[in-house]
Amino acid sequence: MTAHTATAARVRTGGPKDDGPKIVEHVMGWTLVVVIAMLVTQLGLL
Repeated sequence: MTAHTATAARVRTGGPKDDGPKIVEHVMGWTLVVVIAMLVTQLGLL
């Protein structure tokens, strides 16, 4: 088995070169930021 065959046989795990809808990633990231900010505010940590 050559190196090329071994590389081609691997399953993609969704790494940084994965092509997908970037807008969904941005929206989910900002949603997470807002949720964490609301949690910190409600707990009185800020």
